[in-house]
Amino acid sequence: MTDTAPFFEQTFAGSPLMAILRSAGVERAARVATTAWDLGLDSVEVTLQSPADVDALREVVRLGRDRGAVVGAGTIIAPEQVAVAAEAGAGYLVSPGLDPDVVRAAQAAGIPILPGVATPSEVQQAVALGLTWLKAFPAQWLGADWFRHIRGPFPQARFIATGGMDAGNAGAFLDAGVRVVAVGSALEDETQLEQLAALLAARR
Repeated sequence: MTDTAPFFEQTFAGSPLMAILRSAGVERAARVATTAWDLGLDSVEVTLQSPADVDALREVVRLGRDRGAVVGAGTIIAPEQVAVAAEAGAGYLVSPGLDPDVVRAAQAAGIPILPGVATPSEVQQAVALGLTWLKAFPAQWLGADWFRHIRGPFPQARFIATGGMDAGNAGAFLDAGVRVVAVGSALEDETQLEQLAALLAARR
């Protein structure tokens, strides 16, 4: 079992924010990904929920390669999606929940994965599977205090907060110990972009 912690440490070392592109289409995905990179977000995740999303992932991977940016594939909920994402060039995978079969398929393929967790039991199971970088979802519903409490029994866990995150609440989650906050629609809001830029400047 390969330790993926060094990969995620390096991938997210430059920015406490990442971008999620959901059902964006090729042109919009390329535009929003470019906005994210220009803003200073090093990593972009493209969710895979349709054949069009696979095309969008390929294009964002192509654009990211020119910038030296790693692109992830999200909403991986079945083992067979692992090969699809890998073929499209994904550097890592993200799941909304914790499915040991999906985790093992990713591990067998040698692709780092961030499974979704929302309870201590899920965090414990993920750690038992050899994972320490995890996606907390839905983060807005969990609340920032959840992260303060979960760090007690699981000090080795590193969390990416996903779900309902924007410039208005990202700082509170980072203050609670979240390593990375994932934003989506905020990247298409000019006001949010200014606030995200200010947040990044303050955190670096």
